[in-house]
Amino acid sequence: MLMWGIASSVSASAAEVSPRDRIRLDAGWRFHPGDPPGIDGRLDYDVRPEVVRSADGKVADARPDEAVRIAADRPVLKPWILPTANRFIRDPAARHVRPRAEPSIGDVPFLDAGFDDSGWTPVTLPHDWAIAGPFIAEGPYGGMGRLPSWGIGWYRRTLDIPATHAGRRVYLDVDGAMSYASVWLNGALVGGWPYGYNSWRVDLTPYVAFGGVNQLAIRLDNPPESARWYPGGGLYRDVWLTTTAPVHVAQWGTTVTTPEVSEASANVHVRVEIDNTTDAPVRVQVETALHVLGEEGKPQAEPVARIPALGVDVVAGGTTAVTSGTRIDRPRLWGPPPNQQPHRYVAVTTLLRDGEVVDRVETRFGIRRLEFDPDRGVVVNGEHLPLRGVNQHHDLGALGAAFNVRAAQRQLEILRGMGVNAIRMAHNPPDPQLLELTDRMGFLVVDEVFDSWEKKKTPLDFHLIFPDWHEADLRAMLRRDRNHPSVILWSVGNEVGEQYDGEAGAAIGRRLVRIVREEDPTRPTTASMNWAKADMPFPAAFDVVNLNYQGEGIRQEPEFEGTERIRTPPSYPAFRAAFPDKVLMGSETASAASSRGVYLFPVTPRNSAPIRDDNGGGDAARQHVSAYELHAVDFGSSADRVFATLDRNPYVAGEFVWNGFDYLGEPTPYYSARSSYTGIVDLAGFPKDRYYLYQSRWRPDLPMAHILPHWNWPGREGEVTPVHVFTSGDEGELFVNGVSQGRKRKGQSEYRLRWDEVVYQPGEVRVRTWRDGAPWAEARVETTGAPARLALEADRDRIGNDGRDLSFVTLRVLDAQGRAIRNAENLVQFEVEGPVELVATDNGDPRDLTAFPSPARKAFSGLALAIVRGRAGESGTATVRVRSEGLAPAELRLHVGAP
Repeated sequence: MLMWGIASSVSASAAEVSPRDRIRLDAGWRFHPGDPPGIDGRLDYDVRPEVVRSADGKVADARPDEAVRIAADRPVLKPWILPTANRFIRDPAARHVRPRAEPSIGDVPFLDAGFDDSGWTPVTLPHDWAIAGPFIAEGPYGGMGRLPSWGIGWYRRTLDIPATHAGRRVYLDVDGAMSYASVWLNGALVGGWPYGYNSWRVDLTPYVAFGGVNQLAIRLDNPPESARWYPGGGLYRDVWLTTTAPVHVAQWGTTVTTPEVSEASANVHVRVEIDNTTDAPVRVQVETALHVLGEEGKPQAEPVARIPALGVDVVAGGTTAVTSGTRIDRPRLWGPPPNQQPHRYVAVTTLLRDGEVVDRVETRFGIRRLEFDPDRGVVVNGEHLPLRGVNQHHDLGALGAAFNVRAAQRQLEILRGMGVNAIRMAHNPPDPQLLELTDRMGFLVVDEVFDSWEKKKTPLDFHLIFPDWHEADLRAMLRRDRNHPSVILWSVGNEVGEQYDGEAGAAIGRRLVRIVREEDPTRPTTASMNWAKADMPFPAAFDVVNLNYQGEGIRQEPEFEGTERIRTPPSYPAFRAAFPDKVLMGSETASAASSRGVYLFPVTPRNSAPIRDDNGGGDAARQHVSAYELHAVDFGSSADRVFATLDRNPYVAGEFVWNGFDYLGEPTPYYSARSSYTGIVDLAGFPKDRYYLYQSRWRPDLPMAHILPHWNWPGREGEVTPVHVFTSGDEGELFVNGVSQGRKRKGQSEYRLRWDEVVYQPGEVRVRTWRDGAPWAEARVETTGAPARLALEADRDRIGNDGRDLSFVTLRVLDAQGRAIRNAENLVQFEVEGPVELVATDNGDPRDLTAFPSPARKAFSGLALAIVRGRAGESGTATVRVRSEGLAPAELRLHVGAP
């Protein structure tokens, strides 16, 4: 059994009396797509391979040899940007030296303080330049969401840095920029970072005009063919201006660990890295107080423990680390609900020089005891927690890649309602605020850094920069995230091509694992495998075995026999035999697909089938997948099959379903659509029927029953229309217009109740269920009348006026009796009045190419969504209205005020 005793949560938000300043730079930006004329590649990070397309539009290959030849003929910015990575390169000899001369770029007007950018678009960060569309209806762009995320983008704003700050250090902290960022201040190239998902810092100090106007410009160069999903584009996460004394706590410089934890006490170790940017050694005192973190996110006044001050000599022009510790009696442990609570602490670390406070930072953390048991899986504070997890991509549906705390919180709340207790960040470092949410809400997290290593998945993806940047990117993620108690496992790769390379691929894996252990020895490592087998060297490189789809078996259906496609038998037993001391988990399971509320016939008698027009799984002409929830992509399985596999292999730690929410891009099997079909929840946040199947398994004590399909089938009178019921009960009786269709009980490896011979007749379908012989839950569906009116419901009727808070307003189409019509598709028009703005609309239909900002949208399967934001600094009552021709309108009111 491996035991990983750690503490943790987010780092370095300054206290109110802190001598450091940290200002969010959200307002005052102007944005322009494209370079000024005549640049001709002089601002490129590097020369990229040429992407070649065949006549049918598919990518044939890239021409790296041609790129190398061109690179020799023209300068690029790579030598000036690589030094930004130096802090994260362990070997001093491998660090990069900035060229003595500045890059020869000629006159670039966008860098000039006097350039008139009044014609540029004013934007507030976070900003995704592509999400407003329009969608690209034609061409091979489904994989990237049919939105124009690629291209050049410039952001400009001025910085007012007072003369009193002279002698201090000024940093620009970027939580994420998509991608190949270069930062310029007062016309000088400061540095940059290519990988669009990581957080990073550049030092502005040498280029600052203290007391004067400072012109900041950030250029992004987002490549086409660089992702398998929608990456977004722009400064899509927060950007900060951080000002410190010359001697200060380093970026992500405090690390809190808890090597010994019990209910009686916890030993807490605090490691502090101190930067000295002066040319002389200095002596400082380091002291830390540990406080309970209150529910409002602030430290409670009285500390629960103090670490006495330590004197530290900090080297000139370098970094010195010091570790100290203390004990907390009867600690409040961090753990996932419902049986535990995500209690947290905050370490307030103060630096003093000659008795004067020169820096103070807060580091949030949690105290927990984490074990990985090969026979049971994950154990937190002694409680075995089967992983009931989902994979989540980084976009927020109609909001795109631009991160929003409330939107992310809503997603987690919806997932929690289904019974989710774990999230895998697929396949990149998340916004740091998302980990703050998982800490606060008590989710377990697999934190992942790369989707590719040296071998490409798309022609211009991360493989182009992996050799130069993998160490810096990995260490940056680890340092930023290692204080989060929600993070339980580091994943260094997802389905990387090096699985196929035998010992050579395993060697890269071991190198990445070594980096992880240098930065954080308290958590295990993994990489997710969809091909590597138990007898290969690749899985041996990692602490935990993560399998994508192999556990259930890949393409085991009869129709794949004799084909050349990769077929893999169910593999959990083979990996268990090869690695009896390692935890096994399904890092991607299922990849089932459906269009919410769309039911196709005939219904397959199998519990899992591929999506085909002739088996009731798909309708290629309409681009829909049946919502009977029995079909999956060719390499995947239904939820039912996955449940049976896990039940046969109880040593498996659990699963991360592909995936929680639909996401932009990868619309398998219909690549003319905009978004995926594999989410348990659709892009708008409306649960599909599959949601209730998972809820019935993951929340077994919740009395629930859910019937599918809807019961509006004009023209199907007298035809067989199967009825399925998802319930946490074990037995049920179905009635159609009061006539029993029989009583059924779940058998072994059965997770739904099926009445496959029901003949459609308008009226009512009702189910009564039992659990262990006792009445459990009931549900019903009815044939509804024609659409008559609209109804609105807000997830929150009071929102803040910080310019970020949101209300998600659901529209339903009702008949004259007020019953929701589950197959309505009326065109509706939203409007708002008062201190709010309508940000976006959606309906969850993966085929809908209506631009997200449009106030007009068709309902899909009876529902549509409006996303409303409170205006910054304004308060009062706002009204949301919706209209549709021939239907009674609806409206609701929201209160907007200070948070």
